[in-house]
Amino acid sequence: MTYLLALDQGTSSSRSIVFDRQGRICALAQRELPQIYPHPGWVEHDALTIWQDQRSTMVQALEQAGVQPAQLAAIGITNQRETTVLWNRRTGRPLHHAIVWQDRRTEPLCQQLRARGLDERIAHKTGLRIDAYFSATKLRWLLDEVPGAKQAAERGELAFGTVDSWLIWQLSGGQRHVTDVSNASRTMLLNVHTNEWDQELLDWLEIPRSVLPEVLPSSGTFGHTSADLLGAPVLIGGVAGDQQSALFGQACFHAGMAKNTYGTGCFMLMHTGQNFRTSANGLITTAAAQPGAQVQYALEGSVFVGGAVVQWLRDGLHAIKASSEVQQLAESVPDSGGVMFVPAFTGLGAPYWTPDARGTITGLTRGSTIAHIARAALESIAYQSAALLAAMGRDAVAAGGQPVHELRVDGGACVNDLLMQFQADLLGIPVVRPQCVETTALGAAYLAGLAAGVYADLEELSAQWQVERCFTPTMAPGRAAELMARWEHAVAQTRLQPPI
Repeated sequence: MTYLLALDQGTSSSRSIVFDRQGRICALAQRELPQIYPHPGWVEHDALTIWQDQRSTMVQALEQAGVQPAQLAAIGITNQRETTVLWNRRTGRPLHHAIVWQDRRTEPLCQQLRARGLDERIAHKTGLRIDAYFSATKLRWLLDEVPGAKQAAERGELAFGTVDSWLIWQLSGGQRHVTDVSNASRTMLLNVHTNEWDQELLDWLEIPRSVLPEVLPSSGTFGHTSADLLGAPVLIGGVAGDQQSALFGQACFHAGMAKNTYGTGCFMLMHTGQNFRTSANGLITTAAAQPGAQVQYALEGSVFVGGAVVQWLRDGLHAIKASSEVQQLAESVPDSGGVMFVPAFTGLGAPYWTPDARGTITGLTRGSTIAHIARAALESIAYQSAALLAAMGRDAVAAGGQPVHELRVDGGACVNDLLMQFQADLLGIPVVRPQCVETTALGAAYLAGLAAGVYADLEELSAQWQVERCFTPTMAPGRAAELMARWEHAVAQTRLQPPI
């Protein structure tokens, strides 16, 4: 048997999954990743913990599956994007905690870039908007704030990377400092037309080129694991940022196909083929996972707080003891009783882009209960995603195309039937859940399998995608429109008011 090992390093956990050639899960190992909140709006991870947990789950998954390293065709990596690590090339040790994609500390620097009138030029080069979400300003902050970092970077002693680069460095014993185009496109430093680091962008942010990794297609030879890690070298053959990997794992290989991942955040991507298309509706353009040298693009909308709202119900409000209890609590009431919950804990992402927004719960009455709040929290995930698809549809029609006719879904929260049915009702189109909802990891495995010759082409991968359940709309369109109008009204309440 030939197996593929996917390393799925996410915001809330590090996981390793062993797949067989048919894309079936043979074993899964997972460790929850501690979150570090030094100040309001700041989010960090311990990069060494990320590596140690990923290595541990990798070994554990192989043991559970009874798979030897010699049976692995390749390893694929998928990762939380934008999260920024800066480490010493000689010691391999980080200079600071990793700054997580959710972190908002660099908003003042972003304001400076906007004030310089760089918005349109950066959008044209990168497909992105100036925002603290992306890696570039996080890296600039590290170079400015960590004592001696700027000088060490200028001497060529430091390496920057998103989590994929950090893991490859560790897996290869410090031999490879590389990334793939999908992760590189999230830094706000890559010219997505050429797939090369852009010197003008580097100059604007005063970032030395020497800290940057080499950019490769998403499928190919990224290196090999050091021989002592697993007992034999294994090809690292596929790398993609988690959302592009999920798009690939959902077999959305062609323009007009779309998926939504329900994880810590929610991320909706629509493949646009080889067409670089900018959005007039608050979305960003990003590089899709690229099996070869040909550029591929996608329109993307990012919700900063999706499934994380359930974690807040558990850890902040103590409304539930386990995340799995939320559906039962939400179903204990017929609806949210007029309660609207906008979980703008770290600002609002697409299509609103309101960094100073904060979470609000509106519509409370004396009859409101914790069950109504739980249901509103769950429904907030669907509302935010519906706003994304509406923006995506407007962009598609403006470009002469058609709105998305079905939405493929994956991620941890997509197993919640209540949420998926409500999502289909709001969208007015089928919501399709595949048999394998671990499509983020599956995409990385597929990319690695292509590099290793396990799969011949994309058509072979498309044939493996299978439907588990299709949720069709049952709500009247007028009612869905009314609910979305109420949602937009609630969103308007999240803007911070000036101090009195």
